[in-house]
Amino acid sequence: MSTDPQALAPADALLTALDRIAEALDRLAPPARPPADLAAADAFVWYANSARLEPVATVSGVRLDLLRGIDRQQDQLVENTRRFVRGLPANNALLWGARGMGKSSLVKAVHGSLNVERPGSLVLIEIHREDIDSLPALLALLRGTDRRCIVFCDDLSFDGADTSYKSLKAILEGGIEGRPANVLFYATSNRRHLLAREMIENERSTALIAGEAVEEKVSLSDRFGLWLGFHACTQDVYFSMVEGYAAAYGLDIPVDDLRAQAREWQVTRGSRSGRVAWQFIQDLAGRTGIRLDRG
Repeated sequence: MSTDPQALAPADALLTALDRIAEALDRLAPPARPPADLAAADAFVWYANSARLEPVATVSGVRLDLLRGIDRQQDQLVENTRRFVRGLPANNALLWGARGMGKSSLVKAVHGSLNVERPGSLVLIEIHREDIDSLPALLALLRGTDRRCIVFCDDLSFDGADTSYKSLKAILEGGIEGRPANVLFYATSNRRHLLAREMIENERSTALIAGEAVEEKVSLSDRFGLWLGFHACTQDVYFSMVEGYAAAYGLDIPVDDLRAQAREWQVTRGSRSGRVAWQFIQDLAGRTGIRLDRG
């Protein structure tokens, strides 16, 4: 092998150039993603664009005892979540049905209640509907943690040519890695099968084998082991919601007067639900000069 300095010069120059390229690529590469610090809070929001979990100091919601007219759903979700906290088998849950009847409020209230029972036992992580296809990245972060986590998506549904439901199917059941043992997925939706009716009907009319095409889409909701249906409330349940809020927040008003005002508010909104009851209570408290603390 030649040791002539002139012969080595081109090789040295090439190595120097390669070193500079490697250093430039290192500077351009994104920094290594730090592990999720789930000790920072009991609730987080997942931001897919930066692959980070943002701590939430205080979860906005109502107490479990203030949710009326959904006793069966409440008991089932509390029991399912309590088993999960204890390390026992539990199901992913789909809360579906009427608007404003406490679906998302129930998820947040259960999380808060069980953390009162066993402080720090459960983390609630909200993922936005449009970030569902980033679920694998989120679960990869959570897989190596010790804390029990509920990944929660509010108002989940799919329309048109949206195919992100396929990645959700793989995450819920059937993927090679599977869902981490320390993670459950809870979702709320106005639709029982998460898909618009016209979306399902379109599959029936255009597919070569209509039954198979529809079955693929509808099978998404089957991946949730626990289905909880929420239905429009009766007049008595609506009054019970209003009276419960009024008592909890010290709104001292005769029952007959309270009901009359609540009925009038309901008529102006054209519906009655837990959301309508809470909106009425906010209006009533504002008119009477009383502050409401939902914490």
